[in-house]
Amino acid sequence: MLPLGYIRRCQRCGKTFCLDCMVPDVTTGDAGKLFCLNCARKMVSPKTSNKYEALTRYLRFRSAFTDTVRLSFAQIDGIIGDNLPLEAYRSTEWWKNTAHAKAWLDVGWEPVEINLKEAYVVFQKTKVPPMVKLEKREGKTNHPQKPYTPPPARIFKRRKPSKTKIAKLYARLKNIERARAAQPKLRGDFKPKPAHEKRLLKPKSE
Repeated sequence: MLPLGYIRRCQRCGKTFCLDCMVPDVTTGDAGKLFCLNCARKMVSPKTSNKYEALTRYLRFRSAFTDTVRLSFAQIDGIIGDNLPLEAYRSTEWWKNTAHAKAWLDVGWEPVEINLKEAYVVFQKTKVPPMVKLEKREGKTNHPQKPYTPPPARIFKRRKPSKTKIAKLYARLKNIERARAAQPKLRGDFKPKPAHEKRLLKPKSE
């Protein structure tokens, strides 16, 4: 257990940490305000997350094998993990606004049909995405990779046994049949001992 004088509370998240896990205010340098290392990292390099990035990745994946994608508004909610704003259900202009339309315009898609009554949108792939045009100007050649391509299937064919093997098997079967026919037929369940047992049980000559 650490002493109480060695524990401090983070000014941002409110959790308690030891002094070794606390740093002064990274923005002002005030030693009176202590923050945990996790909060300090968030203050130095905050994450800028766009909730439509998941839709961008989905359309980039679909562009490898199709030119048209029909998505309902509920499907888009599931892809981005959040609800679309009410303006998307009320006006078609929302789908043409460049502030959030970069999610599909940057990967070469554009909405060609927006049905607000049935709540779905149809995206169509353009000939050349804007980002590809920009890369060509800069001299970059970053071709989009297609999804997983399965290896060619190998068809195994059964090999027919050679005539030599067939002849050897046939001769072996014939030898077995001859050996059985040569054994004397005795009444009852008595069976003669095989040759190797006779050799083992044969008394040793003095």
